[in-house]
Amino acid sequence: MALMEVKKQPGYCCIELGKESKVFYAGETDHSMKDVILCLLKKLDAEMRRRGYVPDISSVSHDMEWQEKERQLFCHSERLAVAYGLLKAVPGTVIRVVKNLHVCGDCHSVLKFISTIMKREIVVRDASRYHHFKDEECSCNDYW
Repeated sequence: MALMEVKKQPGYCCIELGKESKVFYAGETDHSMKDVILCLLKKLDAEMRRRGYVPDISSVSHDMEWQEKERQLFCHSERLAVAYGLLKAVPGTVIRVVKNLHVCGDCHSVLKFISTIMKREIVVRDASRYHHFKDEECSCNDYW
């Protein structure tokens, strides 16, 4: 694979808000609203943990400490895109995100929590299906 220069496609999400379209890459750190997005995600993380959320680091395959694995999950593109949508979209509107890869199990759980905490519907189209998150439930019945 290395000799053939095959490279893994990076995970990214696209969110459209009216005529504006933004793309977020996993681990992205150069977005103009980075600080505000991360602040919202930290507040949501604290509330999710209060409600019983425990990060599922089993999907992070790298050999690293658990804190770093949690940080990797925290910066997945769908979380960044949804946080951006929550900040920029008209209150009460559905947040719609398109992802180029499959949603990991941890992000799937996180999006269910966020839909309840923020009282918003979130629709994510990943590589295989649509996920419609509402009231801590997903339309896929946790099968993805």
